[in-house]
Amino acid sequence: MSLFRCQLLVVPFVLAVLSTSALQVDAAEPLKPCKIVIRDDENGWPVPLVELRTTHNVRFTSDNAGVIAFDLPELMGVETWFHVEGHGYSVKPDGFGYRGVKLTPKPGGMLEVKVHRELPGKRLGRITGGGIFGESQQLGEELDWREQKILGCDSVQNAVHNGHLYWGWGDTTLPGYPLGRFHMIGATTTLQPLEAFQPPIRLRYDYFTDNKGTPRNVAQMPGEGPTWLSGFVSLKDKAGKAHLVATYSKIKPPLSEYERGLCVWNEETKVFDRFKVLWTKSDEQRRPPSAPIGHVNLWTDESGTEWALFGDPLITFRCPARFESWSNPDAWETVDSQQAPLALGTGKPITPHRGAIAWNEFRHKWVMIFTQYGGDTSAFGDIWYAEAHEPTGPWAKAVKVVTHNKYTFYNPQLHPEFTKPDSPILLFEATFTHTFSKTETPTPRQDYNQVLYRLDLDELAKALDAPGN
Repeated sequence: MSLFRCQLLVVPFVLAVLSTSALQVDAAEPLKPCKIVIRDDENGWPVPLVELRTTHNVRFTSDNAGVIAFDLPELMGVETWFHVEGHGYSVKPDGFGYRGVKLTPKPGGMLEVKVHRELPGKRLGRITGGGIFGESQQLGEELDWREQKILGCDSVQNAVHNGHLYWGWGDTTLPGYPLGRFHMIGATTTLQPLEAFQPPIRLRYDYFTDNKGTPRNVAQMPGEGPTWLSGFVSLKDKAGKAHLVATYSKIKPPLSEYERGLCVWNEETKVFDRFKVLWTKSDEQRRPPSAPIGHVNLWTDESGTEWALFGDPLITFRCPARFESWSNPDAWETVDSQQAPLALGTGKPITPHRGAIAWNEFRHKWVMIFTQYGGDTSAFGDIWYAEAHEPTGPWAKAVKVVTHNKYTFYNPQLHPEFTKPDSPILLFEATFTHTFSKTETPTPRQDYNQVLYRLDLDELAKALDAPGN
């Protein structure tokens, strides 16, 4: 047989093989993701917000069920190293100091990664934004969860009003455009909106929405720039009618306040109406006067007078707990509070940035949760707990309970209303954001959202009440 004839016979054979191979690829079904579950090695709970990163820098973050849907075809069936970043949850470093795990993902398979919690705070999960169960839903799980048309929101305010818990958030991210809502959005829930206090948690809101079902602005005061609200509280007037009230600020870029005033919730239109302007920035008065801002606690003193205490976290302002007093600056009083809680064991002052206080029946003390200014792992990412016998302090036995590596966790808010009064469980949330941190790449889905944590005060009491502390 001639060489030419052999070539003529080989070429059709090769073409046929290539053609058959291409048909097989085209007909192949997509690879099913591999389910990876992140679990706390102590209690077995799923751990949200744990990042796994490959050696070629593809990032996956666990959702509220602690689940990752791993879907990289190039690594299926391949032993793969994953760096682990858990923001307070970790694995042991190897000989080179790398903290990670080796896994071999397989289509439709399931793997488990156990992480160790380093601090008392237990992360329960994200309570705002989109894709809360996004990874699980890629695997056909948690399909009953429905999105609520927002992707992120900043800094929460709460008040119990007319038997419901009212919520307000600052700037809000929406899917349709980089600029979202900037005049507060709002919602209501029951006073105890969670069925359980361990992951996976599901907190749904009854948002105030527009005609498309998208959460809308509820505090668009006149003037340029965003409107931010603070000092949410429900106060009765002399006739016994409850009013939901707040203090508003008008903001110019980058973060300059130019007007401050009082506003009142309109029960018919479901928006805040401007009630009174307290201050407008001028050359003569460049700084705003003291006003009812921060988070609010209602407290009755020894004489029987009920006060509305305002602080963030330290109490700096009060007025009698009546609508008429709140709306009258002549009834306002400034309060001197201890400037820095003292750390347990060392007595070192810990400078608060923002936070909240509440009376805790289980500890029979006032408790505080606050972001540390200039923390170890992030300038605004470390959260501390402290106690006092009076709402104004002195605050002692401060313990670091949560950390976020090179990430911010600011404006914490306590939720004592979520649990029974004598429960040892203390719940709090704050805003998880890369802003004011050294991290240039935000965590997908999670960034600029509220994350809920749990403290078990019966466990923490072992350290707090130990002899010598």
